Amino acid sequence: MTLAHDVAGDGPSTVLLLHSGVCDRRMWDAQFDALAAAGHRVVRCDLRGFGDSPVDRPHVHADDVAALLDRLGAERAAVVGSSFGGEVALEFAARHPGRAARLALLCAAAPGHEAGPELRAFFGRENALLAAGDLPGAVGLNVDFWLGPDAGAEARELVRRMQARAFELQLAAPEEYAPRSADVTDADLAAIDVPVLAVTGAHDVPDFRAVATRLAGLLPDARHVELDWAGHLPALERPEETARLVGDFLSRP
Repeated sequence: MTLAHDVAGDGPSTVLLLHSGVCDRRMWDAQFDALAAAGHRVVRCDLRGFGDSPVDRPHVHADDVAALLDRLGAERAAVVGSSFGGEVALEFAARHPGRAARLALLCAAAPGHEAGPELRAFFGRENALLAAGDLPGAVGLNVDFWLGPDAGAEARELVRRMQARAFELQLAAPEEYAPRSADVTDADLAAIDVPVLAVTGAHDVPDFRAVATRLAGLLPDARHVELDWAGHLPALERPEETARLVGDFLSRP
């Protein structure tokens, strides 16, 4: 299966957008258009279990991404990943050396990170709601937990729809089709020698600042920037500002 995706622009450089775990490719509406207008060939996709990509077999998300780029004839791409999409971006860069031109990681998760108390408590509440069959409650919990104070009603409703769709696909999938580990170690990450921008939000849970700090110390060309206005999903909270931030990083020599 080819991941569901959209392509815009016809510039010489390919930019791949990877969504967060509570979203799908719709989260990138503003950045997708802005980066295409800036002269990039922009690809956004739904990972398996999100949006229009069903869970139809066991899979490794990073390998699905590589297969999509192969199908599109893109040997290399700059990868922009939000949250879980940032973790997939790191795994892609580590498992497929030379294919990531640079990485922009927005409040990214990372392989090997052990969740802190706030994140563990959140997952406990989410699991309890799902076990009780309270899908609307689990969706609402995610909307409230992940969006920062600058997120408007439209962004909140979009996340509600995207998260509900993800639950629909993932809860219906056979257990044996669950994503497989990418088996990426710190040594693998340290070998990523492309420019990396690690963005965090001041209103996010501490885990993602810890991840960015770890990456800045581990990767040879990584820079950590914290946004004083952002929660966990800056691409939806201030879309235009996030598009400029990412665009500036992608155009840096």
